[in-house]
Amino acid sequence: MSATRELLIGIRRAPLLGALSVVTIAFALFAIGLFGLVAVNIQRALGQVEERVEIRAFLLDNASEGDRAAVMTALTGYPEVADVEYVSPDQALAKAREELGEFSDVFESGFLPASFEISLLPGHRDPESVARVVARIRTLPAMEDVRYGRDWLEKFYQLRNVVAAAGLTLGLTFAVVAVIIIGSSIRMTVLARAPEIAIMRLVGATDGYIRRPFLLDGLLKGIAGGLLALLLTWVAHVGISRYVIPTEFFEPRIALAGLAAGALLGLVASALSVGRHLRRV
Repeated sequence: MSATRELLIGIRRAPLLGALSVVTIAFALFAIGLFGLVAVNIQRALGQVEERVEIRAFLLDNASEGDRAAVMTALTGYPEVADVEYVSPDQALAKAREELGEFSDVFESGFLPASFEISLLPGHRDPESVARVVARIRTLPAMEDVRYGRDWLEKFYQLRNVVAAAGLTLGLTFAVVAVIIIGSSIRMTVLARAPEIAIMRLVGATDGYIRRPFLLDGLLKGIAGGLLALLLTWVAHVGISRYVIPTEFFEPRIALAGLAAGALLGLVASALSVGRHLRRV
């Protein structure tokens, strides 16, 4: 209760400084929120591209119905496979004419072979997993060829790894900058109460007793700043979606994690600031 009382006293004495601290924390976290919004939508876009990863297995022209059934049974039994669709020669021809209308006269009946379009489950779409599945498919009876865009898939995953590494590096950088900004903001509060801290030290107050109201202050300011930053990020999301390009906002669990991160940053920054000051008095 004493820590709460000291906190309320500090807020009443310097309300403008407290509000300035919350706004400073909010804008520091808002920068992280904007970066997170970009990262979430980049990951969503990459995920949509990844969903298009599929294998196409072509049957021999003289494959029998039994061969086709045996291949279908084998493919549907693979644990990595999400879905298998059989495409007859006529269906392949109709699809080719639809997608390449200007060249429809080139395609004739029986020009394209029967095939299977194979979709993979999430977690099995990386180049190594796809290559293993393809190697197994090639051993099935009546297989003429198996294709999956190996070069495209490898380049896509290289790009995804680069994006993930860059995102992690920038995210950590933003977090460090936010801690510095939040620490500087809370340090102003500590310095404003420096005479009070010195008097408390003289009358025998322990470091833990002195720290508690500042830690609580940092925690609450982190939460308030996090809420304000989340609101600003949502406004930015609405504006971008309406006037630039449709975007996806954070899932509730990510938003809650962001608030928790704001509270933690406020707590850590407050602990560092007051600890540094206590070592000097």
